[in-house]
Amino acid sequence: MNLQLEYRKAQENDVEFLLNLRMKTMTEHYQNSNLPTTKEYTLKRVLYQFEKAHIIILDCQPIGLLKIDRRTDEIEVMQLQIDPNLQGKGIGQAILQDIIAEASLTGKSVSLSVLKTNKAQKLYSDLGFTIIGEDEHSYFMKIIFQ
Repeated sequence: MNLQLEYRKAQENDVEFLLNLRMKTMTEHYQNSNLPTTKEYTLKRVLYQFEKAHIIILDCQPIGLLKIDRRTDEIEVMQLQIDPNLQGKGIGQAILQDIIAEASLTGKSVSLSVLKTNKAQKLYSDLGFTIIGEDEHSYFMKIIFQ
């Protein structure tokens, strides 16, 4: 698969796509974690810090979401969701590798959180993220460059 990904800032007319994407990618994990799965709750998560949301484009089609916060000393991957039909093809890995490379060049750390029921935590560990904390539902993971 040719991974020539593009990103564009999410806009108001993307909300329906993002709501559907989040429901497809997260409902099972929320159910397994005993978290709410209502449309209202999901919409609230979609709209949270919406200004940091970017639509991931492949072959002129929206395929996912990258919500990212680039701070002075850290890059936080707030949300990374890829359409389930395209998962397992290296897209998420490629995106994270680019973010990790950016962080290593600038001496920033990279952080993210993952639900304990989400199998993506293996990918994050394989990429070098380590667990630095946890709560009832999530692991907090980080890569630190110095």
